Amino acid sequence: MAGFTEEQLNAALRRASEELAFPSYYEACVRPLVRDPEGNWPRCCGGGCDPCAQRLIQVALRTLELLGTPRVAPLPEG
Repeated sequence: MAGFTEEQLNAALRRASEELAFPSYYEACVRPLVRDPEGNWPRCCGGGCDPCAQRLIQVALRTLELLGTPRVAPLPEG
């Protein structure tokens, strides 16, 4: 994991979810993105998924900002 504790991750993810009106029951879907901030993230498939990959990415990006470790790699197109 990056330079933050599980407790810090939980608090940042909770705050990002609240700020973006993201349901807390989907937070587990965001954790893999936050734990691999420069990894190969999914992209929107256009299939009307709930939650959409774009929403997951928005929450993950905000969580990383709150943790002080913003993503540097380009985001997936789509």
